Amino acid sequence: MIAEPADPLLLGQRIVAILETGQRDATYKLATLMTLIEHCIENLPDHPADSLRVPIPELAHRVLAIYWRQVRPFEGRELVQRRTGKNTRITDATKELREVVRTGHSALSFEVAMLRAPEAYRRAIDKIVLALAKQPLPRLQKLPGSANSDPFLYDDSFLGENVSRRTLRENGDTIVLSPGVAHGLARLAGLLRPALEIMWVEDVRRMNKFLDTEVPDVAGHLFGRERTALAAVRGPFKDVFGPYCFYCGRDLPDNNPIDHVLPWSLVGIDGLSNLVLACARCNGDKGGALPSLGIVDRVLSRDRDALEEIAAAIQWPSQHERVAAAARGIYLGQPKGVPTWTGYKSTVRLDIAFAPTWIRAVDSADYSS
Repeated sequence: MIAEPADPLLLGQRIVAILETGQRDATYKLATLMTLIEHCIENLPDHPADSLRVPIPELAHRVLAIYWRQVRPFEGRELVQRRTGKNTRITDATKELREVVRTGHSALSFEVAMLRAPEAYRRAIDKIVLALAKQPLPRLQKLPGSANSDPFLYDDSFLGENVSRRTLRENGDTIVLSPGVAHGLARLAGLLRPALEIMWVEDVRRMNKFLDTEVPDVAGHLFGRERTALAAVRGPFKDVFGPYCFYCGRDLPDNNPIDHVLPWSLVGIDGLSNLVLACARCNGDKGGALPSLGIVDRVLSRDRDALEEIAAAIQWPSQHERVAAAARGIYLGQPKGVPTWTGYKSTVRLDIAFAPTWIRAVDSADYSS
């Protein structure tokens, strides 16, 4: 464990060194780091130098959610996610859950699957917890050629290929991020998450020889950029909130965009509480920009009962608590004065001294609602 709070720049350099110099024979390390970043954003400690307890089952939930989409065939073929073809415990557990739910190759949401088969979901989580403890969690801090890990993120001395369920229980099924690491990872999210996705796509292309440069949109299959699925939200939102752009109030055509208020490049939250109707002009101008505090306050202040009714009708999670937690983590992790998007061709400098109530600490995110 490190004694002093982690410096974000040094932290990022060490992470990149691990990923670029080490042999990535599977995508599991990338998935583990991506889920760690998301957890830190949504559970940001009150003080930058604080440590953070991270339940491994929560990481397993996030990892399962990532692979839920990815194990579906792409271009009619299954994507290999490990070079050797061995130790496919994480993807196997994901496939087993899909088989129990009988979803086939459909785009049935992960949240609906959890509700349909809670026991199978718990079995999958249990398998993935053990898989994470055996390989990616201890290997994430190990440079190539080194016999031992360098625990700059968390203490991994109880983890490894021989770890038992009893040992995990004795350690509370938890890893503890070192002082300052949680804030450092949250602050680096905008840089690390896109880089991890690029590495992931490159690795999958190397492991699947049929994915030549002519094969389109591998990233879309891996990371949910198939935005056609959001079309199910458009009609109900127009019925409840009116056919108007959330940002500028313009009347909308039939096929207007659905926008993620908190950018997908920071947190991949598809819950209704993070989605709004937008016109093409605002959607294109905003892109992956950080929205202003006022915009996030407006989206979190929408009628929650109405959102829950939509969620029940179309079997789509609302995730209000998760969106609020992610928003808090994103903005508290930003330096004062960064530009935030307030509307078409308009920005304002961030100042959380005048932040809304949701910036205060919130309970842990509820992933099932």
